This record gives sequence, structure tokens and C-alpha cells, in this order.
Amino acid sequence: MEETSLRKRREDQKSTQSNEPKTTSLQKEVGLLSGICIIVGTIIGSGIFISPKAVLSNTGAVGPCLIIWAACGILATLGALCFAELGTMITKSGGEYPYLMEAFGPIPAYLFSWTSLFIIKPSSFAIICLSFSEYATAPFYAGCKPPEVVVKCLAAAAILLITMVNSLSVRLGSYVQNVFTAAKLVIVAIIIISGLVLLAQGNTKNFENSFEGTKLSVGAISLAFYNGLWAYDGWNQLNYITEELRNPFRNLPQAIIIGIPLVTGCYILMNVSYFAVMTTTELLQSQAVAVTYGDRVLYPASWVVPLFVAFSTIGAANGSCFTAGRLVYVAGREGHMLKVLSYISVKRLTPAPAIIFYGIIATIYIIPGDINSLVNYFSFAAWLFYGLTILGLIIMRFTRKDLERPIKVPIFIPVLVTLVSVVLVLAPIISEPAWEYLYCAIFMLSGIIFYYLFVHYKFGWAQKISKPITMHLQMLMEVVPPEEAPE
Repeated sequence: MEETSLRKRREDQKSTQSNEPKTTSLQKEVGLLSGICIIVGTIIGSGIFISPKAVLSNTGAVGPCLIIWAACGILATLGALCFAELGTMITKSGGEYPYLMEAFGPIPAYLFSWTSLFIIKPSSFAIICLSFSEYATAPFYAGCKPPEVVVKCLAAAAILLITMVNSLSVRLGSYVQNVFTAAKLVIVAIIIISGLVLLAQGNTKNFENSFEGTKLSVGAISLAFYNGLWAYDGWNQLNYITEELRNPFRNLPQAIIIGIPLVTGCYILMNVSYFAVMTTTELLQSQAVAVTYGDRVLYPASWVVPLFVAFSTIGAANGSCFTAGRLVYVAGREGHMLKVLSYISVKRLTPAPAIIFYGIIATIYIIPGDINSLVNYFSFAAWLFYGLTILGLIIMRFTRKDLERPIKVPIFIPVLVTLVSVVLVLAPIISEPAWEYLYCAIFMLSGIIFYYLFVHYKFGWAQKISKPITMHLQMLMEVVPPEEAPE
């Protein structure tokens, strides 16, 4: 009986590790071309279909809007190069967690883990599902805004469906991801090619006086960056492919330098395509930018655009859910969260508790939030920790000179990215304060209370509360712990 249990748990562990983002289905022989494809496929998601409107509203004109998109691509490239150095210097799992632990100690690392689990990843999931819902409902409410209750109910249904698919079967989740990734690339190609054809035909009127009406406040530019960088989100995950790359110390920086500018080019060309058809006023009034574009350019086949955009966004949401497990396992292993969150389904061999947890938190975010407020909420938290992590890279240049650095970026790059992160975090709060920043800061700092109660002092009463909860959830969900902690 004991032997059978151990075998089953070992199989569970293998299933778990196959679902973790650092090793998910990647072979040991990934070359430069494959690395570039992984980068492009990871970054292009829902952002390019929802961010153009927000970037334009914060910049006020076509010229600065396109400059912001290019600048976001440059910043993402520089940030990814810094993370490549960190990833090859500290080869531990858990994203920013081990880097913060090495540079600053357990409290900042725990706060990152806490913030990721409760703010960054669930709010990202909620944003993607809301954008799917807006595009899926747009064709049924032509010329007017879909009712908010319809959009939110459909988004909640999407979260429920994706959570169920990924909880029930790893293979089904992976298959869905492959299909929707192809759909995503098809719609990007359709918009870019049709836009280039329109430009060749002389549709350049909207690019005349392209800097007229520009907004120059630091707060507005920061909010434009928030929305633009949301479309590039995923750049910080690129060092996860290090172990699978052939000759990673050469191919990883090359894949970043080619891959992210390639995405940047796609994003700029898509925005140019939108402006070839719509004036700034029309774009800002559009309920779903790509749908309006399709109605004007591809009629009578305009139904293709909302369909493929919905596929693209649901694919991005599925990918977000599919790779949600890694940080939860690390947090569970370190004793930073309920142990049950790092358990695996006995029957399905999936990280069901972690996925269901993400689904519940994301659904809660949908109820009060809209896309723009959630993007600001997400970006504030994300860039606070991106900046802190890259600051850690600078500090370790002086405090951990003994660490081997196969990839070493010039020091001005992490300094520049850290300074930009400080501006991105502080500028919107100072110039355009909003409640979501305060809520986010309070929630992040509340993690310190949980750290001292459950991690640092490990009070007996806290353990008495958590143990029966873990036991009952384990029986209810039929889940078991992996035999060994993932490396």
C-alpha cells in the first residue's frame, strides 16, 4: 500500500513538473529560431487589441502614441537582457523570488510571492478575460457599448471554462493553447497586411500633423507606458527557456534582441494599420478597435476579426492559467502559502488547487473592476517588483562578485531600467492619484503581517487553523503533495 502511494505521488510530481512554465513541453534542443518563436508567441496576446485605445487617450496624438509603442519595446528588451543575466547567474525556479531572496533577504521575496499570487497573476487573468468578453460581445451590440453586466458575466464564464479545462486535463489545456496560438498569429498577419495595402493606396491622411494635440504630463505618459507595457508583458519570463536552449549564453541574448524588436515591429505596424482607417477621435470612440477596423476594411468578411481576436485573447488567458503553477509550488515548498495550493490531483494529474485558486481570485477582480483600472493596478504592482529585482542585480554586482555571470550586461542598462521603473511607479500616483494604487499598496504591505504570523514565528494557533483546512480541502479535491519539492 505504501509503495503504491509513493508510486502514485511520484507520477503526480512528474505531472506537476511537466506543467511548470520553466519546463513546459520544451525540449533540450531549442535553437535560436525556436527561442525567437517562443518569445513572440509568449508576448503577443490580448494586449495589442485592448491597449491602443488607452495609449492614445493618454498621449493625445498619433506621433507620440507610436513613439510610446516603440519605447515600450526598447524598455522590454533592456529589462529582458537584465533578467537573462539574473537567470543564468541564479539558476533557481520561481521567477523574481530567488533573485529578491539573494539580493534583499526573505521579506521582499515573500512580498513578491504574496503580491504575485493575489494581485499580479489573477489581475492579469481577469484583464485578458474581460478583453475577450468585450470583443466577443461587440458584434452583437453594433454602434453601442455592450451592457457591463453582459461583459462581466461572459468574462466570469470564460474564467470558469478555462479553469475547468486546465484542472481536468493537462493535455487538453496544451491542445487548446496550440490552436489559439495559431489563431493569434493569423489575426495579427491579417491586420498588418491589410494595413500595409491601405497605406500603399495612399491612406495617409491621419498621419499628417501627427503631433497636434499631444499631452506632455509625466502622469499621462506613465499611464500610456502602463498600457503599452501590458501588451509586452511576458518579457520577464524569457530567462525560463535558458535550460532548454542550445548554447544559451549566445542564443538567449540573441533571441531577446531579435524576438522583442520583432514583436515591437508587429505592434507598431498594427497601430499604423488602425490609424490608416480611423482618426484619433474614431479610435477613441470605438468600443473594440480591431472590430471597427474589420468592419471598415474586411466587410463582408468582417466577422473574422472579432472571432480571431476572441480566440487570441482566450488563448492568452488559457496560457496564463496553464503556467500559473510554478510560483505556487515554490511558495508552498517554502511554507509561504497553504500547503494544499502546491498539491496535485490524484486522478487528473493536474495542479488543480492552484488553478482553482487563480480562477476564484480573478473572478473577484472582475466584479468591481474595468480593464483600464485593472491594468493600472497590475502595472503598479508588477513594475514595483521589476524595478526592485533589477536594483538587486545592480547591488549584487558589488555584494556578490563571486557569482559566475555567463551573461553580463553593461551596468548602465540595469541602472536605466531601475530609474524608469521608479518613474513608472511614482509618476501616476503623484500626478493622477487613484484608489487602485492605494488598495494595491495596502494589500502588498499586509503581506508582512502574514509573513510574521505564518512564516517567521509560525504561531501554534496559526498552524492549528491551517492544518484542518488543508486536510479537508485535500479530501474534497482528492489531491496529494508531490514527493519532492520541484528544483
